[in-house]
Amino acid sequence: MEIVFATANPHKLEEVREICGDCGIDFILPNEGFNPIENGESFEENSLIKAQEAYRVSKKYVLADDSGLCVNALDGAPGLYSARYAGSQDEKIKRLLNELELANDRSAKFVCCMTLLNDEGEKIFETTGICKGKIIKERHGVNGFGYDPVFVPDGCSKTMAELSPDEKNQISHRANALKNILNFIKTIS
Repeated sequence: MEIVFATANPHKLEEVREICGDCGIDFILPNEGFNPIENGESFEENSLIKAQEAYRVSKKYVLADDSGLCVNALDGAPGLYSARYAGSQDEKIKRLLNELELANDRSAKFVCCMTLLNDEGEKIFETTGICKGKIIKERHGVNGFGYDPVFVPDGCSKTMAELSPDEKNQISHRANALKNILNFIKTIS
């Protein structure tokens, strides 16, 4: 089965492929012209927007996700704006750490909402995966991407960026959402 994964981020596509392993699904990037305007007010809305845009340019089964980091002390920020929180990834992490400098509560969670459309463009499944943890005061690790160097998942002593890809793919928000997607696909195949 071939499914378009609605992203322009090659890191996300690679992570999805690694998480799914040999599940019988070939995840591919959308055709040229994929340019969603993420103006939803929730991860669910943005996931659907991306899915519909990827369907528009491909006319195939589509899986989309919208994800972000939600920090309790920042009232859920950066949240929907995780990718646009600052210019570069380095600046995003600096801004996050600066805003949390005096915070006692450093609890946070990664959230991933996924939407699956069939080959007629109909939404057939939606799910959310969560990975709870905390933000530490300085970066550690070189694996992963995004906020991984400052996020320690609950039950771990290492940041996401210190975990191997296999370790991360067992507990990440994206892995949790994908498990639900794969279970659903098994029921319709």
